[in-house]
Amino acid sequence: MIISAVVVVDADNGIGKNNQLLVHFPADLKRFKKITTGHAIIMGRKTYDSMGRVLPNRRNIIITRQADLKIEGAEITGSLQAALDLCKGDKEVFIIGGAEIFKQAMPLISKIYLTQIHKAFEADAFFPKINPENWVETEREDFAPDEKTPFSYSFITYRKA
Repeated sequence: MIISAVVVVDADNGIGKNNQLLVHFPADLKRFKKITTGHAIIMGRKTYDSMGRVLPNRRNIIITRQADLKIEGAEITGSLQAALDLCKGDKEVFIIGGAEIFKQAMPLISKIYLTQIHKAFEADAFFPKINPENWVETEREDFAPDEKTPFSYSFITYRKA
């Protein structure tokens, strides 16, 4: 099973503030949907809370310490390992946040679908640094600002070296 991360970061590796994404970013949302549709997505409860709903056409797995939490359309687990155990037999699963789940999962992740915003925002949650000794960039698309997105950004795929 390939364990992948899907994340959008700003210039300082920020991923969120006050349990919200740093910016509304339609191009990234479209990419996220394309990558994750039909697969299991694993997230922390705060990430689920920030979305406010389960995502359609995906297996939603939420990690929480709240053992009695019930969310229609989602599977609830108490740990990252329990979430991964639910996915045995899957070809690829996706870790989608938040910061603590990314931190726990980094040693297990073998692929990162990263959207890099080339601008810094005020953030209070961060993605772990990608060490170039451990990761190889395999794909990159760079985009200039336009009428929908007022900053430059890149879609980058990394594989563990």
